[in-house]
Amino acid sequence: MGHGSTRRGKVTVVGAGFYGSTTAQRLAEYDLFDTVILTDIVEGKPEGLALDMNQSRPIEGFETKVVGVTTDVASGAGYEKTAGSDIVVVTAGLPRKPGMSRMDLIATNARIVRGVAENIAKHSPDAVIIVVSNPLDEMTALTQLASGFPRNRVIGQAGMLDTARFTYFVADALAVPVSSVRTLTLGSHGDTMVPVPSRCTVDGRPLGDLLPGDKIEELVVRTRNGGAEVVALLKTGSAYYAPSAAAARMTRAVREDSGAVMPVCAWVDGEFGISGVYLGVEAEIGASGIKRVVETDLTDTELAGLREAAEAVRAKQADVKDL
Repeated sequence: MGHGSTRRGKVTVVGAGFYGSTTAQRLAEYDLFDTVILTDIVEGKPEGLALDMNQSRPIEGFETKVVGVTTDVASGAGYEKTAGSDIVVVTAGLPRKPGMSRMDLIATNARIVRGVAENIAKHSPDAVIIVVSNPLDEMTALTQLASGFPRNRVIGQAGMLDTARFTYFVADALAVPVSSVRTLTLGSHGDTMVPVPSRCTVDGRPLGDLLPGDKIEELVVRTRNGGAEVVALLKTGSAYYAPSAAAARMTRAVREDSGAVMPVCAWVDGEFGISGVYLGVEAEIGASGIKRVVETDLTDTELAGLREAAEAVRAKQADVKDL
């Protein structure tokens, strides 16, 4: 039962929608933290969810306390209860509706995310921030600007999710266990997602040996549209089980200072010949956030795709300052 003396520290999840509440539950069930703080602007909602989660503790056998806090982004009310968080996961903002692109959310979510980042910086100046709000690459850049944090301490969650989706689709198509499949996607969370075929294997064999090119391309397109596919089926709200699993695993890597290499949205400055942009790359994750960007061996085609993605994302991130 639990981790006994290794339970320490505080993590805050901002936003108690499906994504935020599921992330908070996963983090609490890891039994690694003293406290998980769950915040929301809807009065009573985070407190109610926290009460419910705490009542699961005797059943699931974890001692991490969940604390719900109603906050107000404009006045900063409630944020004092998040003070001293080691890690903050930002899920605040509106989800997509069917037919919307992630970019359609940019103006509304920029206002919300900026306010959140300022409040976090005030109360938890040493935190690592994991951003999951959409559009992801732009909101990660905005969070770093608004918080004023060093860039290694602001990370976006996208690659873990996109890679998981790609892996699942491949495993499903080949009727093999997901554990036998390795995939990788880099670039952006969206149109300029760059799958890395050279790093996609099934039981160590290249994916290209097992599936024809057009089938692989079909799975890539499905991965790129993975979120929209879920949104179209749900009709209200967007994916949260897989995204929250990804955010929770990143949080865990920071908390355990594990040095795990994960595909994330990180500040790239010189790696792959790309500079000055938040981009989906593989990085080593630890207590300081991004310990280093891992320069994977890429084929010329893959590298060209990554550089193209960098320019597309850079153009959008340049506009973020004015939001």
